[in-house]
This record gives sequence, structure tokens and C-alpha cells, in this order.
Amino acid sequence: MSDEKKLIIGFPKGSLEKATYDLFAKAGYNISVSSRSYYPTIDDKEMKGILIRSQEMSRYVENGNMDCGLCGKDWILENNSDVVDVCELMYSKQTANPVKWVLAVHENSPFNCAEDLNGKTIATEAVGMTRRFFEEKNVEVNVEFSWGATEVKCPNLVDAIVELTETGSSLRANRLKIIDTLTISTTRFIANKDAWADEWKREKIEHLALLLQGALRARNKVGLKMNVPEKNLDEIVEILPCLKEPTVSHLRNSDWLAIEVVVDEKIVREIIPKLKKTGASGIIEYALNKVIP
Repeated sequence: MSDEKKLIIGFPKGSLEKATYDLFAKAGYNISVSSRSYYPTIDDKEMKGILIRSQEMSRYVENGNMDCGLCGKDWILENNSDVVDVCELMYSKQTANPVKWVLAVHENSPFNCAEDLNGKTIATEAVGMTRRFFEEKNVEVNVEFSWGATEVKCPNLVDAIVELTETGSSLRANRLKIIDTLTISTTRFIANKDAWADEWKREKIEHLALLLQGALRARNKVGLKMNVPEKNLDEIVEILPCLKEPTVSHLRNSDWLAIEVVVDEKIVREIIPKLKKTGASGIIEYALNKVIP
């Protein structure tokens, strides 16, 4: 197959890397990469992977070095990249929650809002985003790039920091308090505009987006199968909080029914005893990889 018939996709190197591979596995794509390689192997001959830091992803997608890629919305904003936002993918390195860029100061500092920092120094990795944030508030600050360990710099080296947080635990451990939020970010599947205009590539990207979103919908959900007496059907259905109406079919030559539903995994331990008590039998719980509405 020629290179023209390959979709070049960027995978985020770093904190999102493992979570991204796990998501692709749920979507049906097996990805492998050696410890020193930046070119993941995908079990789809029409796809070629490249590992790139999320901070740079949108620039390379915009420039056409890659057809598509996954990165945080925050870095699209930081780079001011002109790309196609194919879909939102609600996952991150620890939870399914969005991450936030926050303005934080030491817990004992006198600063309580962004305006209090006029004339002060802010350390951050997101320099462009931070400068625009303070410009919009007409607050003059000195914004310096931080190479890492940003939390430790406040208050001895800088007056405040703008840092990415998912749970807030690192900020609390360093005795920092949040005084404002610059942006809330989720992972985005983005595409180059020329690639999006190419019929073959666009269809490939759309199919991939469909499967990735389906894999995320299946997260924390399971399927349940069971047999129930037909006379108890209404009572059983009342117990089942499912995505839509349950699938019900008659067992051959019997007054029993087979029911199949998709439910939140966290409620299974509560409803199975109720189902059993109401007459259900042969109850089977099984894992899901994708849920496509």
C-alpha cells in the first residue's frame, strides 16, 4: 500500500500515553511500541503512528506533518492552532474528569484574585495562555516559562504560578491555593484541514472517532443477561435502569423470557439481589468494549 493511503496519527507522549493506548485497545486497535521507539505499531495497515508531546501536537497537525492526533484542548489554545476539532474524548491520565489550568499562590500569601498580582511574576508552562488571561483583565504581570517543578517555585522564586491540575493533590501538598481558573480542558481528537478535505482520510478519521467515543461510552458500564418468568416482566423491568428499553425475547416452548440490558457497573451489586428475589435466574454480567448509540 502506498504512503498516500496511510493515515498518519499522532499519539500523545507522556502522561496521556498509556491511557490513550488503553482507549484504542477498547476501540479495537492494538498498539505496541518499544521503549526507545517513537513510532508505535498499529494493527491497521492503513494507519501510521508517531509519538509527540501533547504540547506540540496541534502545531504538527496544523502544519500537515500528521493527519490527525490527540491532545488537550489547552495546548490547541496555547499554540493558537487552526485545526479541525473532530470530537471531544473525556479521558485523562487519572480520571474521566477534565483537567484545569489554575492560577495558584501560596496559602499564606495576601493574594486572593488575579488583580492582586499586578506587577508580580508568574511562572508557567502555558506562557501564551497566561499572558492573554492577564491582558484580558488589564493586569500587568511578568510571565516566565517554567521547565517543570513549577509548584516549588512559589513563593520563594515567583509570586504565583499557572499550573495544570487534575485532582489538586500536588497543589495542596505544596501548600498552594487556587485563586482563579484560566481554562478547563479535555482531550480532543483533531485533524489537519487538508486531511479533513480528503474523502478517504476523512472517512477513516470519522470511523476512528466513532469507535473511540463508543469505547468511552462503555467505560464503567456492563451488560446483564438473565431469564425471567413472563408474569414477572414488569416488576423486573422496574428494577433495571438501562440505556433504552431492555431487549426481551421468548425462550422456546416456555413461559420464560430472556432479557439483556446495559447498566452502570456501580449499581450491579445493588440490583442483582433484587432481580434474584423477583424471580430472575441465570444472571450473567459481562464487560463491554464499545457502546454505539
